Amino acid sequence: MGTASIPRLITEFAIPSVVGMLINGSYAIIDSVFLGHAVGEIGLSAMTVANPIMIVFMALAMLIGNGGNALAALRLGEGRREDAERALGNVVSLSLLAAVVVLFIGWNPVLVNGVLDLASATEEVRPYALTFIQILCSGFLLQCIGMGVNNFIRTCGAPNRALGTMVVGLASSVAFNFLFVIMLGWGVAGSGLATVLGWGCSCATVLWYFCGRTDVPMRLSVRSMVPNVPLIVTILGYGLPSFCVQAGMAVVNFVINFQLVKYGALTPIGADDALAAIGVVQRIGQFTVMPLIGIAIALQPLLGFNYGARKVARVRKTLWYGIGAATSIAVVMFAGVELFAVPIAHGFGIKHDGLVDFTAFALRVQFLILPFVGFQIVSANYFQATGQPAKSVLLTLTRQILFLVPLLYLMPEMLPSLAPGLTGLDALYFAAPVSDLLATGTTAVFIAWEMVRLRRLARLCAQGAEA
Repeated sequence: MGTASIPRLITEFAIPSVVGMLINGSYAIIDSVFLGHAVGEIGLSAMTVANPIMIVFMALAMLIGNGGNALAALRLGEGRREDAERALGNVVSLSLLAAVVVLFIGWNPVLVNGVLDLASATEEVRPYALTFIQILCSGFLLQCIGMGVNNFIRTCGAPNRALGTMVVGLASSVAFNFLFVIMLGWGVAGSGLATVLGWGCSCATVLWYFCGRTDVPMRLSVRSMVPNVPLIVTILGYGLPSFCVQAGMAVVNFVINFQLVKYGALTPIGADDALAAIGVVQRIGQFTVMPLIGIAIALQPLLGFNYGARKVARVRKTLWYGIGAATSIAVVMFAGVELFAVPIAHGFGIKHDGLVDFTAFALRVQFLILPFVGFQIVSANYFQATGQPAKSVLLTLTRQILFLVPLLYLMPEMLPSLAPGLTGLDALYFAAPVSDLLATGTTAVFIAWEMVRLRRLARLCAQGAEA
């Protein structure tokens, strides 16, 4: 990682990472497609209510897994293998603890119903969403290890094997969804069970890599799993930016659901169908962002290793190549959404013409600034990979919360007065592109200053080498 061609390394690491993140994003899409066709709009509405909770689960997995992986990459770059193994072991221990907490919340009637209230579940949708959430809570440990620990396989220099563990999980989920939802007619419960079993298959292959092999840079052992408080604090600190990306999405989803129920009830579409439409937008939104996050994750070990080794020129080159790759993917995703918005709505089982048109409109508006989002995500992750988590957290929050949440409240109130043809429900979707534009500008300022700092660091390293 410290000497090979940067473009070749990025390609080698990014392709499996991007495909892997697309696979992670495909779980929710698969559930929605099967439920949309088998159950109808009520199934999509239930998924929309459950979506912020599912994002929280992913956020916890990334908090633990990405934080530990970032630390392990830095330690390997410094030649400290035992410390890298301790990071891996403590990630597994944290996953066990998080799974107990999630299980308690999911099966505590007061707590889980409070979460459903926060997600703006209507009385018709609530039973379906409750069933789905409780099943996912029961299998959270499998997701946390299957997704979080998977990133360590990339740091071990085996990105294709990391991808293979994800493919196993997704293929299993598709097969179980078809069996449980289509063949057996188990509906929402079948979809939730299929998702958990898919996580389980992925988890098994990840654990086998670290426990069943001896030719890996890091191994998982009982000794490495002994909790170390300072190490855990460092892992959580490094993982906080990744957590904020997903947790920010969850907060936004809670707010959007509330606003949808509020403004959807004032239109002929209605609250439940508005939830179904936003469910499609959310699934596609997560899917389009996943490859961009995949690029950022793929760059993490390269940036961390070279920054730890003080190879500043390679750090800069990795960052700019990564931004170029993410932007290219974002442009392709943007074109796909704009051109195929209507077929996408049909693909999720939406049949009513008015709802199809509204869903297509929402898709096109939501992703207006998508070509610039790759720069923002990769740049924010750069600060995490180089041991500057506070900056990464701040930049992540600008896009996910600091700009977007206020706009979700302001747009429905202000935009209809400026454009009388738009309803409050229509205006709600303009919040995302405006937020993306503001966040990209803020990130550009931070990156410009970071380039100045790296030039200074390079000069200091050169002077030290001469001395």
